[in-house]
Amino acid sequence: MASEESLEESKKKVYRKEQALKRTAESLEDDEEIELPRKRYYRQRAHSNPFSDHELIYPAKPEDMKWSMLYGGSNEAPTVADVGCGFGGLLVSLSPALPKERILGIEIRVQVTQYVLDRIHALRKQNQGKEVDYTNIACLRGNAMKFLPNFFGKGQLKKVFFCFPDPHFKLRKHKARIISPTLLSEYAYCLRPGGIVYTITDVKDLHDWMRSHLEAHPLFERLSSEEEESDECVKIMTTATEEGKKVARNGGSKYIACFRRTENPK
Repeated sequence: MASEESLEESKKKVYRKEQALKRTAESLEDDEEIELPRKRYYRQRAHSNPFSDHELIYPAKPEDMKWSMLYGGSNEAPTVADVGCGFGGLLVSLSPALPKERILGIEIRVQVTQYVLDRIHALRKQNQGKEVDYTNIACLRGNAMKFLPNFFGKGQLKKVFFCFPDPHFKLRKHKARIISPTLLSEYAYCLRPGGIVYTITDVKDLHDWMRSHLEAHPLFERLSSEEEESDECVKIMTTATEEGKKVARNGGSKYIACFRRTENPK
């Protein structure tokens, strides 16, 4: 058993090294075909403790962030955030749907973040010169529960997605849920009036938790059912994420709630 695990780990290391060599070689051979990464070589635990010290790197303030390192070109900041982006399914699908927006995925797990980075890199190489070239999406490793205002200034964001977040079923773990009164105030700070918070989950209890907290917050109002049904981003997040696809395969339910950031009170 131990030898099998060692062999599998060796295969993963070899694969990641090959991917790194391919990225290095691109500067020498621009026409080289870059393969999409394979998830089997980036496996990690499904969830990560948001209160742990993950030795994360983050700017002291949003103005210090060098966005050009992620997107290339100008230092224009992102206006759409996918918090807990997982393997990047939503990012990739939003890219052609929101071509004029810069979209950022935030993921706390090391290997999953690396997978998304490699996936975006490969897509950009495969689609150079095409109408959809995926240069408007990027990913970084971060903890939105602690450092979101370090990346995003007041009213910077138009949309924030919370897709299939960790349910933290145990009562003592509820404080680790990504939606809470305190965190909602931070999200409201980063969202501009009229901006939208999108939530989706397959856990009814978590859906009720997120919905009730958003309804109770003075700076958010629920979209009407007609608005949710006609929103293209709702349609995309329902089907694009890896977790959403798994729920569909298993015949599970998906619960959606979207809220608009209201104007600041006078």
